[in-house]
Amino acid sequence: MPDQTASLKEWLGRSRKEDDDLAVGSVRRLAAMLDQDPTPFKRGVEIPESWYAVLFGPTAVQSKIGRDGHPLTGDDLLPPLPNTRRMFAGRRVKFHKPLRVGDLVERVSTIKQAEPKTGRTGPFVLVTVVHEISAGAGVAITEEQDLVYREDVAVAGGAAKPAVQAKPQAATEKADHAVEWKPDTVQLFRYSALTYNAHRIHYDLPYTKEVEGYPALVINGGLIALMLVEAARPTLRGTVAGYDARAMAPMFIGQSVKLSSRIVGDTAETWAESVEGGVHYRVNIALNKK
Repeated sequence: MPDQTASLKEWLGRSRKEDDDLAVGSVRRLAAMLDQDPTPFKRGVEIPESWYAVLFGPTAVQSKIGRDGHPLTGDDLLPPLPNTRRMFAGRRVKFHKPLRVGDLVERVSTIKQAEPKTGRTGPFVLVTVVHEISAGAGVAITEEQDLVYREDVAVAGGAAKPAVQAKPQAATEKADHAVEWKPDTVQLFRYSALTYNAHRIHYDLPYTKEVEGYPALVINGGLIALMLVEAARPTLRGTVAGYDARAMAPMFIGQSVKLSSRIVGDTAETWAESVEGGVHYRVNIALNKK
């Protein structure tokens, strides 16, 4: 991957403004996907904090979609990173005030960081985007999202080869609460449809195996985070002030997932484990005191 340090610096501080609405249908469909009763979610009702995920699905026109299903880089916000594959690495979120069904919402996105790095799995470009989401007066949600761009498999070696993956490490802490979750292709599709996520590793098995080198469809990181929060919700000693989500290793359809959590002071520590015992995803939830 060529050194792009100088050109990437030119994109720091670039911003984009978008608007959306928290539609009744979108919220109810998310509730249904989570196996919850959708009927209580009427106009004016507060939504659970992490359900803002249904907002701001990408609206890139079809001719601006890359072969992986993501919008092409080099648009009005993201720097041009041709011949790369995008992966979600993590997010940090703060909730300042609740959103309600029917809200008209605005988002201002700003590039905070864009720089080449080298990790355990090779070179990549890390892009951090700050999203400020407002409804009416004042910011309701602040989100920092980390995106990783690695060299495209085909560019690197022609034929598909196994995707480079971090090996999940066993949890060292003991859970106070755990829920078994068996995601399937239908739930994965419904979440991708709700968030308008067209990344092909979540629905196109031949592409996933033959091009990106994964053994099975990859479970969306945002879905894992959402499931971790919802699984822990009955144990939370207060409302959610924010959370820090970190992807550690991919999870695949066909794996049984253990959604574990424990309360430590004003934080709910949650993690997703495979049957083999490795931790693939962590979400630390900061709580407002009751």
